[in-house]
Amino acid sequence: MRRFKLRPSLKRNKFIKKHLLKSILFFFVVISSFLFGVLADKILILRSEANALSVVEENNKELVRIQSQVLKDKYIFKINWGDLGRRMVEDGVIDKTKLAQAVSGSDNLPKGLDKYFSGNQNKIEVNQENAQFWVNVLWGLGLATKNRLLEEGEMMQEGDASNFASTGGWTLGVDNPMTHYSGHSYITLSDKQQNTVKEIAGNIYRPCCGNSTAFPDCNHGMAALGLIELMVSQGFSKVEIYKTVLAFNTYWFPNTYLDIAYYLKQNGRDYEKTSPKEILSKTFSSAMGAEAIHKKIGTIQGLDSSSGGSCGA
Repeated sequence: MRRFKLRPSLKRNKFIKKHLLKSILFFFVVISSFLFGVLADKILILRSEANALSVVEENNKELVRIQSQVLKDKYIFKINWGDLGRRMVEDGVIDKTKLAQAVSGSDNLPKGLDKYFSGNQNKIEVNQENAQFWVNVLWGLGLATKNRLLEEGEMMQEGDASNFASTGGWTLGVDNPMTHYSGHSYITLSDKQQNTVKEIAGNIYRPCCGNSTAFPDCNHGMAALGLIELMVSQGFSKVEIYKTVLAFNTYWFPNTYLDIAYYLKQNGRDYEKTSPKEILSKTFSSAMGAEAIHKKIGTIQGLDSSSGGSCGA
């Protein structure tokens, strides 16, 4: 039988086809690997973005929860206000026109606020809209009510209490504010009650100052003192008084208490389950304490609120 040998050109063509096929397969493997890598990276990115969005959403929910804990729509306290408003106006401690101009920009108070100067009121409502009104009215009450803390306490350490923001800064009354300083018997306290006022006031701070309410050198301190005196005289418990003062403080200094609530959350604690007395302490509520906490948590996007009022009328 005669054998035929493949011609060199046929062998070469077969070799070329074989290597071309390998090259094509290799190319597809490389492309597939590349595309798979791109796809895998894309999946990882999408997962990462989804996780990030989930974290943001969860954080937003937490911030909303914190704000709902701190900034309530309103509080209604069964504190007997009685005719204190009318008496302070009659005595010249408060000039209603000046007060109205300070809180509403007009010469007359809104009906919802004017009621505290007519007749007897057996409850007090405080909310974000009337918080400044209560700073001013309680300031006048604390300034004018006769009390040993004003006469013998730190306000008189220099022998003259007229140059503090809470005294010299009182411009909402008639005549010189010192004519009313501890000058009216609006609230009567027994010795035991006076000691309770001193104790509670010494434990309560506000973030605009470094002093306790026992040294009420600014409007917020004097307002808190008036509120404490009123509640002690009516037999409220210490727990109720701390809780009430904290409620007023949250309206007067919302950012501070949002910071505190966030800080507590970061440390595994719940704002609503934390003692109001502790929150009002020097550690949290003094100017130094509030500043230290703010530095620890920084500015939290979405947690900011309107800043608190100034220490003047």
